[in-house]
Amino acid sequence: MAERRDVGIAGAGIAGLALATLLAHAGWRVTIHDKLDRPAPLGSGLIVQPVGMAVLAKLGVAGRVHELGARIDRLFGRVKPTDRVVLDVRYSALDSTSHGIGIHRGALFEILHDAAVKAGVTFETARDVRGVKDRRFLFANGAESAPFHLLIDALGVRSPLSPKAGRPLAYGALWASLDWPQGGGFDAHALEQRYVAARRMVGVLPIGCLHPDASAQAAFFWSLKGVDLGAWRANGIDSWKEEVRNVWPEVEPFLAQIAGPDDLVYATYAHRTLSHPVARGLVHVGDSFRCTSPQLGQGANMALLDAFALAHALSTARGVEDALDLYARMRLAHTRLYQAASWLFTPVYQSDSTILPWVRDWIAGPLSRIPPAPQILAALVAGAIGSPLKAIGADLMDARAASMLPSADVPS
Repeated sequence: MAERRDVGIAGAGIAGLALATLLAHAGWRVTIHDKLDRPAPLGSGLIVQPVGMAVLAKLGVAGRVHELGARIDRLFGRVKPTDRVVLDVRYSALDSTSHGIGIHRGALFEILHDAAVKAGVTFETARDVRGVKDRRFLFANGAESAPFHLLIDALGVRSPLSPKAGRPLAYGALWASLDWPQGGGFDAHALEQRYVAARRMVGVLPIGCLHPDASAQAAFFWSLKGVDLGAWRANGIDSWKEEVRNVWPEVEPFLAQIAGPDDLVYATYAHRTLSHPVARGLVHVGDSFRCTSPQLGQGANMALLDAFALAHALSTARGVEDALDLYARMRLAHTRLYQAASWLFTPVYQSDSTILPWVRDWIAGPLSRIPPAPQILAALVAGAIGSPLKAIGADLMDARAASMLPSADVPS
């Protein structure tokens, strides 16, 4: 077992908070450094997949995630103008208990932040980490942290600690968290999308509520190339709304909540995988290790799997160096598998291609409904391809418990 000493984490996102809590439970002295005066989430909503729920169960927070989130049973999409179904992935094809949880990033952040505080994690705020030296973090103001036995980079896709690699993706998305419309019209348990070839995509994801007394919300998103963002702003919000209506008229209750461009946030994406997540006493987790488009909905789940894998390795290996080698072995295969899948799927739904959408609509779509394709697609979306829970030392029963029982939290 690795000796439990001081660990410094840069970044209070999903990976950083989850890892900090797991390590604190294991007896490490953990300090998180974050550049904000009070750590806060970025983004709108996400889907926690069954593998991610297994880690949240280990953290003891699966019950709260179920309470605030929305059960997702299906991913469904039609292409315009034909209304042909080109995406229909049902978790039930995997097994009768599997499902995702759509949740507001703010709600998940508060849940994980509360768990870290309860576990005794120390927070150093207004600390903009820019580099590392001699097992210390270097800050933008020229100051440096105390020395740590281990440094962890959880700063995300734009981490200054992560080697430059990969490439930015042409397409990003406009996002907003909006109130769920009254009177129905949308499936409260499905991620629904509409496409125009692969150039346009509008989607609605139920994300539950920010706190138990709050109204239910949805993450509303519209795909847009980064180079077109300026033109989008110049054309005005009314012109954009008309374009969205032409694709999916039924989203009018969401459009009515958007008064101007400042009500939407533009998110950019990149595709990158480090050849190795460990370098000179620095460990990369989450999006600083690998990042991709959100098409497969795996970003948060990969971060949670990284956190559990590293915490498990540090608790079971003989020393820190052995633990870091073990962590890399546990996560590289699954990471590469899903990065390859994302590389293949992303241009099918977000690109300027005319051939790929045609193949999606007329060949891949029909084939996806023939067994065993539904089971494979469900396993892919659920994050289960490659048996990641087994690889990181977690029990499949943790995922089943977290899925079946809203109050099920599995002790570490």
